[in-house]
Amino acid sequence: MTPRPSLAPLRFLLPCSLLALTLGLTGCGKTETAVAPAPSADTPSDDAAAVVLESVDQRVSYGIAYNLGAQLARDGTLVTDLSAMIAGIEDGLALAETRISQGDIEAAFGAIQQKAAQAQAMAGQTNLTAAQAFLATNGQRSGVTTTASGLQYEVLSSGTGAKPAATDSVEVHYHGTLIDGTVFDSSVQRGQTISFAVAGVIPGWTEALQLMSVGDKWKLFIPPGLGYGPRAAGQIPPNSALIFEVELIAIK
Repeated sequence: MTPRPSLAPLRFLLPCSLLALTLGLTGCGKTETAVAPAPSADTPSDDAAAVVLESVDQRVSYGIAYNLGAQLARDGTLVTDLSAMIAGIEDGLALAETRISQGDIEAAFGAIQQKAAQAQAMAGQTNLTAAQAFLATNGQRSGVTTTASGLQYEVLSSGTGAKPAATDSVEVHYHGTLIDGTVFDSSVQRGQTISFAVAGVIPGWTEALQLMSVGDKWKLFIPPGLGYGPRAAGQIPPNSALIFEVELIAIK
């Protein structure tokens, strides 16, 4: 199942940075690589403090640059050279010739893409080991049921309504975390339920929803293979086990 940009649980995939979209980098969404902290917004440089952000063009220009910078900082694959980036922007806006050959640029893009792929693979293996250890221990807890697929669930409260089929759509409330407690998505925090097709989410959700009755509130423990597997998705690192509290409110 390929996630689509949406607030629906486990369907969202936060957009990559403009740079990653343009160059095809694969390091989007990683949180494992430490990066140097960005300069504090409270102490901007003299040049930055003097920038005027009054017109629409000025504000959009600032917004593009800010979003790109923030994504690069979160990604952590590239050690950003600000002077080189500014030179590239200036030359591009002037439609000037590049200061190095296109071949050199493409070779550099390839190297950083390979670096990102290697970092993601290493992080994925670390996360997979942690997920397997967590699920092995969690499955031994009283009240936790493990299905044939490896999905684990714990009944928090029971309802008396019907069970949805794979062809149905449902309305739910949910709160999703990683095994370290990091919240990556929550309709509860947004204060708004969400509806989606039972078959339109990750396999762990599709399986669990068909076991639940309307009114049920369960805690799901989803192995990486029933979630996003070895690919990162937004704030979810590769090969993460996922924990959700899910309340099935209605079949649509």
